[in-house]
Amino acid sequence: LATAPLAGISSAATAAVPQTKVIPAITGHTLARDVPTPLSSAQCEAKWQIACYNPLQYRTAYNLNSLYKKGITGKGRTIVIVDSFGSPTIQHDLDTYSKQFGIHSAKVNVVKWGKVPVFDPTNADMTGWAGETTLDVEMAHAVAPDAKIVLVETAVAETEGVTGLPEMMDAEKYLIDHGVGDVITQSFGATENTFPGFDQGNFSSIKKLRYAFEAANRKHVTVLASSGDGGATDYNADGSAFYDKPVNSWPSSDPLVTSIGGTQLHLNDKGDRVTPDSVYNDYGAGGGGQSHVFARPSFQNGVKSIVGTQRATPDVSMAAAVNGGAWVYSSYDPTAIGWDVYGGTSEAGPLFSGIIALADQAAGHRVGNINSALYALAKHGAKGNGIVDVNDGTNNTYAGVTGYTAVNGYDMATGVGTVDALRFVPALARASRRH
Repeated sequence: LATAPLAGISSAATAAVPQTKVIPAITGHTLARDVPTPLSSAQCEAKWQIACYNPLQYRTAYNLNSLYKKGITGKGRTIVIVDSFGSPTIQHDLDTYSKQFGIHSAKVNVVKWGKVPVFDPTNADMTGWAGETTLDVEMAHAVAPDAKIVLVETAVAETEGVTGLPEMMDAEKYLIDHGVGDVITQSFGATENTFPGFDQGNFSSIKKLRYAFEAANRKHVTVLASSGDGGATDYNADGSAFYDKPVNSWPSSDPLVTSIGGTQLHLNDKGDRVTPDSVYNDYGAGGGGQSHVFARPSFQNGVKSIVGTQRATPDVSMAAAVNGGAWVYSSYDPTAIGWDVYGGTSEAGPLFSGIIALADQAAGHRVGNINSALYALAKHGAKGNGIVDVNDGTNNTYAGVTGYTAVNGYDMATGVGTVDALRFVPALARASRRH
């Protein structure tokens, strides 16, 4: 039963240059490791006192099977997944994962961006990212089985006190400019406060990194980012602790990005809900709150009484709780080959990327930046549009920082809520024609 962080977080650089290091959102949110075969939820409850879910349960929970019967499977659409270092065994692992649950596999097209170092399974930074990579690929495939997957592996390098992010943005912009990918999912983030200049109110170091998202917006590519796993707070610069005040993280806080928060599902072994979804808050908590960099975008004007003058996150939420985590298969670490249970908004992001691929196929074109459509759908009869409010009164208070409560309508715990894909996918496809 391991809850230790997976990714090594290097200590801060010299005081003169604040070090903003992008870390995988998965950090610290693994419970079970290298189990020989996936267990049922009941077995997980008995063994580890947590629920654990497989892709077939998610397909039932999110009402995906009826879409598949109609031929909406993500066919003809491409999901781009961006992770540092990647995983040397990703194709084999996806094949094994798919076979276990009777899903046909997909080819993972790997793009190496820069001089990606040879994978070292004894390097905690690399294995942390490999775990993230595995989760991202397997979750996206679980929801959109016929979508193509492009995995971009970046070679993290130090650039002006911002580690890893310029390489990721360069890679994303290159793919966008070359027409590769309909949706990009990012399971990583760095606290806004750790960027150079933030303390002086100078946000240029973040704003200079937005070029990929601006390109995506022009080319109608949907960009998603995990909202983080620290509730209303997040990690400080050296990753040793959380801030003791509300903070937000980028790229989730960017108005050109759809921020994906976290819920806890309560399912039986078939995947039917036993009780409604609640806010993810166990070995982490769904990230949410106000950006300190970006003002409230027009798509949040309808919820300004809740968000105030700033951009607020998340926008929408999917499964992320560790208690109710996802089974994932990996073999990149020869000392820990087998099945793991993962949670975190790093799970929610790729799950939602699959939903976008389905909507793209249903629309017959890219749905693009969905934020305006998402809030419009939430406002106009959410249930009929497949938006399911999360309003059970749970919250994302975490690490001593008071968070937000899931109430009726939009809140900074789960955004507009979660989705019933059978209704949401066609509603988003229709709305994207209007925006």
